[in-house]
Amino acid sequence: MPIPVKTKPFNRSFMREEVYNTVLGWIMDGELRPGEKLLDKELAESLGVSRTPVREALRRLEDKGLVESAANRWTRVSEVSIDEPEKIYPIIWTLEELAVTQAIEQMTGKDFTVMEQANNQLRKALAAENPVEASIADIEFHEVFIKKSENPHLASILHDLKISYRRVEVTYFEKDTSGKYSFDEHCGILEAFKKGDLQLSQAMIRLNWQNSLLRLQQLISKKIKA
Repeated sequence: MPIPVKTKPFNRSFMREEVYNTVLGWIMDGELRPGEKLLDKELAESLGVSRTPVREALRRLEDKGLVESAANRWTRVSEVSIDEPEKIYPIIWTLEELAVTQAIEQMTGKDFTVMEQANNQLRKALAAENPVEASIADIEFHEVFIKKSENPHLASILHDLKISYRRVEVTYFEKDTSGKYSFDEHCGILEAFKKGDLQLSQAMIRLNWQNSLLRLQQLISKKIKA
């Protein structure tokens, strides 16, 4: 099991949470690949901690469906189902449409600037064929109006869904440029926000997610046929 390099020591007061977030990040970024076996001893040695917080982290990740195990046999990163996008994308765009309803009147010029910066980062990441950075930039773009909804329950649900979304994007869009259209779609979302047009903003967000799902389905279909 090749383990990513962890050089920064943990803050002992928050060690359990930092161990969990580190392993979660490795899984989301694809550094720990779907199907890869996880050995708590090796992870603990790499992270410079005891096996206890590592085991706790793996149990939490299993609860979220990111890790799977067979008693006394193996623990591994869960596979990314090809059906996963069809299950989670419609939920995400529906919840984001709700977030827009609660956020649009609160949006300011500063928010639009942050969205523009995130979208430019998305464009650069796509040009560099970096799916991890592209996924991060995409989430940061949408995160602006989600935070502006000032609805922590909504934000929490979307946060968990986007863990699965990010794994899907990183797994299937690796070195693929079809996601470049997201940049233009984001520009449309941003213009709708600037106009204060609720219905158009919701429609553009829905279109962005629907197109992303379609692009992903086409890519998966190509890989299956290859």
